Amino acid sequence: VAITTRLLVSHLSGIRHYEKDIAKVKKEKEKANRALKLTKPCHDKEQKEGKGIEKTDCVKPRKEHEGEVKSQNSKPGRRDKEFEQEEYYLKEKFESVIESLKIFKNDPLFFKPGDQFLYSTYGFTLLSAVVERASGQKFTDYMLKMFRDLDMLSTVLDDNEAMIYNRARCYVYNKKGRLVNAPYVDNSYKWAGGGFLSSVGDLLKFGNALLYSYQAGQFKNTNGKLLPGYLKPDTVAMMWTPVPKTEVSWDRDGKYAMAWAVVEKNQQYGCCRQQRHYASHTGGAVGASSVLLILPEELDCEAVDTGIVAPPRGVVVSIICNMQSVSLNSTALKIAREFDKQKWAQ
Repeated sequence: VAITTRLLVSHLSGIRHYEKDIAKVKKEKEKANRALKLTKPCHDKEQKEGKGIEKTDCVKPRKEHEGEVKSQNSKPGRRDKEFEQEEYYLKEKFESVIESLKIFKNDPLFFKPGDQFLYSTYGFTLLSAVVERASGQKFTDYMLKMFRDLDMLSTVLDDNEAMIYNRARCYVYNKKGRLVNAPYVDNSYKWAGGGFLSSVGDLLKFGNALLYSYQAGQFKNTNGKLLPGYLKPDTVAMMWTPVPKTEVSWDRDGKYAMAWAVVEKNQQYGCCRQQRHYASHTGGAVGASSVLLILPEELDCEAVDTGIVAPPRGVVVSIICNMQSVSLNSTALKIAREFDKQKWAQ
């Protein structure tokens, strides 16, 4: 079979996640798909009734990937099955991403590449090896240079030995439901999928840089005063375009694109529920949870043609907490909508 970088970045490669038992993975995916289908009748009824808010009594789909492993209704102290996987707690230090491939390189694929969506941290480990070989640099050096270009000076490797100013302590609940310090782990086996430390401010810079790049090509009559974005507009548009066969179980409206979960603009009935376009991604690690959500502003033709406003235009929300298995995506979306509502009210 052939595995392309596009398949890796959209989690369509067939490479396993932390669970090695394919039968368990298939069972969990079937349960998640059934739960997702149960939400659709409730969603359709909501639209026909002309409701402007989402129902809260619909069946909640099961979280499927490492950034959304806890149900919103979970009580503190409840242990999540995903974090029971032994590979979350590896303590071996790998000198390169090529070396860390030995963890999974001899394991069978769970399905033919391109056939199904399965969130895979190891797929991103392989992607980092591709970056390393293509760039001729160590993946970590390549990323740290990129972070400097983006002015993300607080974003560093999650290296246990390094002295990192203001590094937060992380927490988990033990079997008795008591708060304890998170266990020691070495993230050198998954730099790309969960091996960096950052701050809320740096993630906001990252989100604004992407939003600027996305919108920069839409503005006209700027007399050359508008600097180019870090990425080409078409590149970001491609990254935020849903990929077929990537229906995700943790968001009934969303699909996966290229390293981002996205929701497309949609409105089926007048004066009814309106679905805005936004891109987001959550993060989950031993003792920590995070989310970055970007809600672009819908630009009108006059603003774009006359150049009376400049990018980035929209709302970027970043949340980081030093607690394991906290579901943050819906909270980030509510915050973004509130700021967006206040803007239009002014």
